[in-house]
Amino acid sequence: MADHATRLSPFELALGPFAPDRLGEVHRALAAAEVDPFDRDAWAISQAGAALLHELRPESGLGEAVAELVALAHAGFLFWQQGQQVRSLSRPSLDALVSGAPAATPSRSPSAYYLQLPPRRVWGTPVEGEPPEPLDGWFAQAQRDHLALVAVFGLLPGRPGFTVAHTDGPVPGPLAREDGSPLFASTLEGGTAAGLWSLVGQRELLELGWRAHHLILAGHE
Repeated sequence: MADHATRLSPFELALGPFAPDRLGEVHRALAAAEVDPFDRDAWAISQAGAALLHELRPESGLGEAVAELVALAHAGFLFWQQGQQVRSLSRPSLDALVSGAPAATPSRSPSAYYLQLPPRRVWGTPVEGEPPEPLDGWFAQAQRDHLALVAVFGLLPGRPGFTVAHTDGPVPGPLAREDGSPLFASTLEGGTAAGLWSLVGQRELLELGWRAHHLILAGHE
């Protein structure tokens, strides 16, 4: 298991100043309005959720990044509401996951957690046309056969923020890369020799998320 105290926290960077008092207000308001907190759309348009999003919105605006803000704020709220559970994968567990999917484990009740990956072992390009960034991990929200992920890329010391990518859905069907390379094979120069992995597209991210989720449910991180 990783030493969480030595890792930067995307929750603290994004929502830390609002917890616990402000998030507690949102929680109570949602409960009073009988809003399912796991329903992202209902959460975002609720009076409490919309007010929090307004507070988080930078003065310079967001442009096309509104969806990413909503996904991150909602994931961070659920992470806080569900007890701020941080899970982690060891490097051997990560290597085993990319080599093959573990057996599916029956889902439990709705849950939310943050999964940390071994530092700088998985890379992706969350913004098309920009350089690849290391994947720190993701906020996961699980409900039976549906998994939502809000991935955090480029969480590095000295950088004021990070890059967000989100995806959701059931376990993907069979996947294959257009170039014929194996899923998760590194696309970085020298990456394979260095033991690195890469994500190409949101479906690979979702596939890795489901593999990790099944491993967590089985208690074998």
